[in-house]
Amino acid sequence: METNQERDNRLWRIAKARAGFKSHLIIYLVINLGLWAVWFLTDSDKTSGTPWPLWPALGWGIALAFQYFNAYHKDPFGDALGEYEKLKEQEHTRI
Repeated sequence: METNQERDNRLWRIAKARAGFKSHLIIYLVINLGLWAVWFLTDSDKTSGTPWPLWPALGWGIALAFQYFNAYHKDPFGDALGEYEKLKEQEHTRI
C-alpha cells in the first residue's frame, strides 16, 4: 500500500509527463507547419513524388505517439496496485 507521500510523488510524475507531452505536441505542430510552408513555397513541382516534410513529420509523430502512451496510459504502480486490490478481493471471497 502506498503512502500519501508516495502517491503524491507518483501523481507529480504523471502530471509532469502529461505537461511535457502537451508542450512537445505544440512544438511538433508549429515546426511541422513551418516545414510544410517551406515546402509549399519553394517546391515548384508539387505533383511529383512524395513531399519531403512527410518524413520528419512521420518520424517525429511516431516518437510523439510513444510519449503520449507513456504520459496517459502507463502507470506501472497504479496498474500493479489495481491488480493487488483484485487479488486481495479474490482472496477474501475464497475464505
